This record gives sequence, structure tokens and C-alpha cells, in this order.
Amino acid sequence: MKIVLKVLGIIFGVLFIFGAIVQYNDPDPILWIIIYTIASIASFGYAANKTPKMVLLVLGTLFLIGFFSAYPETFEGFEIGKGDIKNVEEAREAYGLLLMAIVMFLFGGFSFLGKK
Repeated sequence: MKIVLKVLGIIFGVLFIFGAIVQYNDPDPILWIIIYTIASIASFGYAANKTPKMVLLVLGTLFLIGFFSAYPETFEGFEIGKGDIKNVEEAREAYGLLLMAIVMFLFGGFSFLGKK
């Protein structure tokens, strides 16, 4: 299980780096690049057993709060052209934050359980 979690930390670290890279054309790129970079650093840190458990859980909580804050007034999916662009953009941002929250809670939970 230890090696699987380490590999997951690396995989999500890489995925969150890609998430940061594709934010260059976002209306507020700096904010999202920072958010995805923080998630990436925490994931790589988890893989290296360097990110404290509480940091993972605090980040998970902050990302979850961000999810509820960014969630669009009307969910219209993720695809451009299938709804109001503002709602689509907010949905993408919200669900990115939800993914980060789930990953941080997963890593934090396994750290507390001593499964890593």
C-alpha cells in the first residue's frame, strides 16, 4: 500500500502541474497557477513523506471551501458552447478545487491512519 500511495502522490503532483500550466489563458491565471502549484507541491511532498498530515487536511478543507465558493449559480456543464461561459468556467474551477480537496483528504487520512 505504501508504494501505491507514493505513486499516487507523484501522479497527482504531475497532474496538478499540468493543471497549473493550462491556466495561462484563464481570466485570473496567477490565482489558479498558485492554487494548482500548492496542490502539486503538497502531493509531491506526500510522496516524499515530507508534507505534514495537518497541512494536507487544512489544504483539503480550504479547497473544499473554495469548491462551494466557486460553484456556479447554475451548473451548465464543462463544455464551451453548451451554456453560459461564466457558469462553465466557474464549474471547471469548482470541480478542480473539489478534486484537489479529495486528494488532500485522501493523503491526509492515510497519513493519520499510518498507512503510508
